[in-house]
Amino acid sequence: MTADACTGCAIDPERRQLLRVAASFAALGLLPTIVRALDVRAGAVTYPIPAADGVLIDKDNELILARWQNVVYAFNLSCPHQNTALRWNGADHRFQCPKHHSQYGPDGAYIEGRATRSMDRLAIKRVGNAAIVDPDQLFKEDENAAEWKSAALSV
Repeated sequence: MTADACTGCAIDPERRQLLRVAASFAALGLLPTIVRALDVRAGAVTYPIPAADGVLIDKDNELILARWQNVVYAFNLSCPHQNTALRWNGADHRFQCPKHHSQYGPDGAYIEGRATRSMDRLAIKRVGNAAIVDPDQLFKEDENAAEWKSAALSV
């Protein structure tokens, strides 16, 4: 395959180049070493760093990516009270549980309702212009306060 074979391809040229490099490392048997060096876990999900304040709800991966006042957070989609999928109320800049109406700030901090703690944050790290979220590394404010607080990216 020549470099021109992907002309008109829907894949972004930079991503295409990244895929070629990854394929080269895989062919040499080095891909697991590179992944470990970047500390990117197998189940990690990659998102572009949001350019402005807002919320992305990813139902497939059961997580929420939110940018608020130059900080990016990743949350578990489920309300910590009874695991109901949370919703974003853009007009009030709050997350809300539709079942029992618990409310949370854009940083996941508990405001009011039946829940007894803030939203669960997920491990997040920055690699270039991407946010890498590990849905398997969940931090509860009441059990992992330091990790919960540090699970954020300043942008």
